[in-house]
Amino acid sequence: MLQELGGFILAGAKGPAAVKRMCEMIRAAREWRWVGVYKLTRGDLVIIAGSGDDPPCYQQFPATQGLCGAAVEARETIVVNDVRKDARYLPTFHSTLSEIVVPVISKSDRIVGVITAESDKVNAFSDEDREALERVAMLLGRAFK
Repeated sequence: MLQELGGFILAGAKGPAAVKRMCEMIRAAREWRWVGVYKLTRGDLVIIAGSGDDPPCYQQFPATQGLCGAAVEARETIVVNDVRKDARYLPTFHSTLSEIVVPVISKSDRIVGVITAESDKVNAFSDEDREALERVAMLLGRAFK
């Protein structure tokens, strides 16, 4: 998955359609319920694209809120094994039980967005999943302006 995604991103994949394709590739490879990419714009996280056809409940929200906001503030990956036990969780979909959020950091060391994945299973994300998404985020950071 990482080689294919890396080639796709570094070949100049741009725009919402390309990001959606990337989200679909990740979701299919890992069999998660949903994957999305948000861009940090004027203090808000704004969805660029997500897997599937259903939009998330929050398509734009302040970068200080939710698990995504926590990842932005900490500048590190946040893994929540059971979102029902974390008050920071903003429901993307009501069937989500676990979530991972990885900040996307540009070449100039600025947070430019996040990549998030959700599962309808508790404890869905392994260390390998975390490492894979962190590599994807690194590649995205090189592509984002």
